[in-house]
Amino acid sequence: MLDAARDCVLAVGVRRTTLTDVARRAGVSRMTLYRRWPDVRTLVGDLMTREWIALAVGAMPPADQDVPTRTRLVDGLVAGVAAFRSHPLFDKIVDVDPELLLPYVLDRRGASQDALLGLITGALAEGHADGSVRQLHPDLQARSLLLVVQSFAMSLRTMTEPDDPELTDAAFLEELRTLLERTLTP
Repeated sequence: MLDAARDCVLAVGVRRTTLTDVARRAGVSRMTLYRRWPDVRTLVGDLMTREWIALAVGAMPPADQDVPTRTRLVDGLVAGVAAFRSHPLFDKIVDVDPELLLPYVLDRRGASQDALLGLITGALAEGHADGSVRQLHPDLQARSLLLVVQSFAMSLRTMTEPDDPELTDAAFLEELRTLLERTLTP
């Protein structure tokens, strides 16, 4: 059902997607959908959580005893920002329904952000244990990192200049790498 919701949102955006459309595409009854999701926004929230967490997990390099945790964490966060920015669902939401993202930036954390904080906190604990990450209150450190990468992920396109080779996506991702390295280095 989440795959069907993804297809509908990619086709017409969140506002124009209905539970009837999703049910039809999924080959289930509307009541089946209504039993799990009371409305499209809740369904799309679960879809975003699934997509963003899969993206974040996929961006993190596997554990390797020869690579310090800090390096893996920085690589994963930078790769995650790049992947998030090129994700078709994110593109569609930003282009058609950007107001859907505002509550997660201005008012409250969502399930995706809480799950990302869990991933980051776990990596920070590993980095604290192997000495590659600066010691700090883990929740403060994880939340600060999420604020930084979230800003790059959501707002980067407002800062790039297509005619200036010094202000490209790649240049900003390298600057993100530098910021993360410097803040995490003991």
